[in-house]
Amino acid sequence: MKTTHKLREPVKRLPQKRSNTQGVRPFVLVKAFTFSSLIVMLTATIVIAALNAHWVRNILLEKNKEYNSLLVENLNHQIFLRFVAPVVFQHGEIKLREKDQHELLDAVIKSTLHSFHVEMVNIYGTDNVIGYSFDKTQIGKKNAGGVHYEKAMKNQTTSKLVQKGSFLELMFWFPQETKIITFAPLIQEVAFSRSGKRMVIGVIEVVRDISSDYQKVFKLQGLIVASCIIIMGILFLILRFVVKHGENIIETRAEERLRLEEKLRRAEHLSAIGGMTAGVSHEIRNPLGIIKSSAQLLKKKMTKLDPDSKIPDIIVEESTRLNHIITDFLDFAKPKVPDLRPCSLDEVIEKNLTFLASQIKEAKIHIKKDYQKNIPEILADTAMLYQSFLNILLNSFQALQENGTITISTWSDPVMVHICFTDNGEGISQDVLKKIWTPFFTTKDTGTGLGLGIVKNIIEAHKGSIHVSNGKPSGTKVEIALPI
Repeated sequence: MKTTHKLREPVKRLPQKRSNTQGVRPFVLVKAFTFSSLIVMLTATIVIAALNAHWVRNILLEKNKEYNSLLVENLNHQIFLRFVAPVVFQHGEIKLREKDQHELLDAVIKSTLHSFHVEMVNIYGTDNVIGYSFDKTQIGKKNAGGVHYEKAMKNQTTSKLVQKGSFLELMFWFPQETKIITFAPLIQEVAFSRSGKRMVIGVIEVVRDISSDYQKVFKLQGLIVASCIIIMGILFLILRFVVKHGENIIETRAEERLRLEEKLRRAEHLSAIGGMTAGVSHEIRNPLGIIKSSAQLLKKKMTKLDPDSKIPDIIVEESTRLNHIITDFLDFAKPKVPDLRPCSLDEVIEKNLTFLASQIKEAKIHIKKDYQKNIPEILADTAMLYQSFLNILLNSFQALQENGTITISTWSDPVMVHICFTDNGEGISQDVLKKIWTPFFTTKDTGTGLGLGIVKNIIEAHKGSIHVSNGKPSGTKVEIALPI
């Protein structure tokens, strides 16, 4: 099927691009705001989770300080009750260098601290010398207590946290080892002097490893942060899906609006052309009828004067051709309202083939029929369908070489009846395919370029649709769908 040669330039699409940009721009702002809000929410959640974990660590530290204070207080009581008082009563003074006294103190301390997970106990004398330690190498070490020892001698209990690990581990509060060290005064609970004053007779240093407790907090912190990241990630994916879906809807609506605007502009353009064409055609048809009838009368008179003259025949032939062109203009400009009556598509097609039988035989064209049985009837104007099918078949004839083939197929679905005309010609180039519905566009030396436009008007007047495409491997395919 051939078509080409454009008489009018297409409408420019610059306004469409601007309109599309205007339609999508507000949604881009919404998308940017959504993503920035999500990032802010995620950051705030992580910060809050970190602060919460820090707060839990501080509570854990305070609880361990209190625990160590109670532990030291109990240890102080047991040491005085089970070691200091008996030794002073029996020997008059405490000498930890003596094996019996050292073993007794060691037994008291270990029995008191059994199952309390104490890593180290050091006992300082009033001279800041370690007199007892779990680590025997520390015994006798001088001035090892530092500031905390001095505070304990002033009857103040202090605690400090010692953490070990790499720089990154300490920076992110995830040390490999965490210990709490408590210095407390070793108090003489019963006064042996007449003053009755309870004296500080030494300092107790207790070291507990609380790494496992801190690791639980760190794991909780990691779990909270990871949970927040996962939840926010899921929200991000959901929002991304919603935003993408909304963006596609807006783009689809924008494209649909642009198509409708283009269709409206084309309809207005065609309406103006149609009005002008209809007026001019009516004005031409009247004098054309007079010219044709005058030429026929002239032919009768010329037969007597000059029987060999062909001038009257030429005038009549050209007048008839011009009348056909004017009829096409009028059919395109003012389509008729179809007279809908039940009809069979097969009968309409067969009527076309009967009318074209001589041309089919002369051009040696093969007609291949592929009709579905029991196709439902449709409500249609038989004359108008006949005209539309005739135009399609004539276009196919002109596109075919000798011994070409045209395949006519029909089938139906629950809603529509389908007709397909397929030829094995050269097909239509993509550039031409985009312009086949443009009025007055044709690739033929003769013709108005309105044939396919008239066919489309007829099909759409029947609430159907028509689609033209290239067949495979070659040729042209015209598909028509009409409602049952």
